[in-house]
Amino acid sequence: MHFGGKRNGRGGRVLAGPVRDDGLMSEAVARILSAAARGDFPPPDGSTTIVPQPGPRDAGVLAFTAHSVVFVDEDEEWIRAELAATAADPLAAAMSPGFLTALMARTGRRMDTIDMLTVAGRLPGEPPVALREIDDPDHPRVVRAREYRDDIRVWAADGGVVILGRAVAGRWEAAIEVDEEARGRGLGPLLARAARHLVPGTVVWAQQPPGNARSVRAFQAAGFRPVCSEALLVAGRGSAEDAGVPQ
Repeated sequence: MHFGGKRNGRGGRVLAGPVRDDGLMSEAVARILSAAARGDFPPPDGSTTIVPQPGPRDAGVLAFTAHSVVFVDEDEEWIRAELAATAADPLAAAMSPGFLTALMARTGRRMDTIDMLTVAGRLPGEPPVALREIDDPDHPRVVRAREYRDDIRVWAADGGVVILGRAVAGRWEAAIEVDEEARGRGLGPLLARAARHLVPGTVVWAQQPPGNARSVRAFQAAGFRPVCSEALLVAGRGSAEDAGVPQ
């Protein structure tokens, strides 16, 4: 495994790699996220690292402090050219509307929003709120979760739910939902903290749209810390079979 690289013409370095010759699923994104969870971040040198997708479902962009990671199975020279051509600040090129729009058009994928990606370590003991595990495949959050995650499990509380599943690069990821009538009572942080007790792994990740201040506050109150921003590109509706995404 090796990294190659070249300047992108706008003050940033675009790294091509790692290059794999064995045809196996790339583990590069998993390694980058695992290191970031430990506090070991990519160097803030203004460069962009380009790596393969971790699997057929997930592609996208991670933006750390002064370092971006593009994970997509696309021509690297095309990616370099698009990054160099964007009118955005080079440090923000990979998350710029122009580049993301071009990437979606090129791949036939779509995205919903740019999220803040946060992480927290697993906690021992019982969750701080009474929960019961449920099997409700028609719950709106479960329906959405199936598009982005595998191995989904759901727990219900009085006034909300906690969802866990395997997301990008196999990371354990949590989502919570608080019923309208239960909001304003501090349940959100309790559900977010419950995910830290329920996760089978050593850490649990969570996404929050930066504009959803209530969600951001809930997860930060539960001990989740910001790591990077993430633009997740999924197979467009009608193309999931072509992308290898289970129906």
